[in-house]
Amino acid sequence: MKYSRVMRERIRRVRVLFKELGYELSEENQNDETFSAAFEDEDGFRGGFYIDQDSKFLEIVFSFAFSGQMGEFLQGRLEEMVKIAYEFGCYINLQKNNGDYNYSIFSKVYYSGLNYYSLRDTLRDFNACVDALKELLTLSDE
Repeated sequence: MKYSRVMRERIRRVRVLFKELGYELSEENQNDETFSAAFEDEDGFRGGFYIDQDSKFLEIVFSFAFSGQMGEFLQGRLEEMVKIAYEFGCYINLQKNNGDYNYSIFSKVYYSGLNYYSLRDTLRDFNACVDALKELLTLSDE
């Protein structure tokens, strides 16, 4: 891959910061204009991040997958899902693909402010958002 100097520095910086925060990186994918990887902490929380050469921010993502049979269940909770994401400064994407639903949560950090503390705080809020959504979306026997 032949990345620009700025893109190479962004990738290096993000890798270092995730490692300093105690995350292991895996599943690195790259092409001429993008870089992505999965991250996991010692507690098993797993997400991903995405770096685009033309973007000014690091994007962090976590995705849920649901069968097509869960459509009514999701629809009944969609408003609360949006509220939770907003409360933690995240945004969402809900897609129906081949009958199944993919619900993704995103957060971002601008490179100009990216440091250990900003990424730590963003990931703390992001993890809390995902945990709140997991609690909302957990099926109970009631």
